Amino acid sequence: MIIGVAGLNGAGKGEVIKLLEAKGFVAMSLSDVIRDVLRAQGLDESRERMIEAGRVLRAEGGPSVLGERMLAKMDPAGDYAVDSVRHPAEVEPLRGDGRPFLLLWVDANESVRFDRMRARGRVGDPETLEELRILEARELGSANPAAQQLNAVQEISDRVLKNDAGIDVLSAALDEALTSVIAS
Repeated sequence: MIIGVAGLNGAGKGEVIKLLEAKGFVAMSLSDVIRDVLRAQGLDESRERMIEAGRVLRAEGGPSVLGERMLAKMDPAGDYAVDSVRHPAEVEPLRGDGRPFLLLWVDANESVRFDRMRARGRVGDPETLEELRILEARELGSANPAAQQLNAVQEISDRVLKNDAGIDVLSAALDEALTSVIAS
């Protein structure tokens, strides 16, 4: 089984990945494909550079290139949790692999996400709500087909996991989503 995990910054995608790892899924990130390219070029991994490198990879290799490269690294018999889905075309090779596939959209309200981002203190995270809104406006959608398209990813997601109420509620919602896929 392959589970794709997407959502806005600070929504709790990393927590979902940890929960899936505890269930035996191997965690992988589409961002790691971009990081590999940046490291090979001797470049830093800032948020801005990651976004630009992802755009370049999609422009040169097609919008599904990150999903294709990720799939090539997977054992056909394994179960994977794939983080950082940021373009709907990245889903196509993963969904088309023949294994059960589930795309989860992790959601939390803006103030919760902003507080989480401030608490984690990651370099490049916005320092004000206005900076967060500007960042998200850029990531949600663009006329450039090689840019991030989070609105489109949300539209094709199979399930939405609300993450405003704590880890126990999130874990229960994840269990319900997994049960629905296994039952079908």
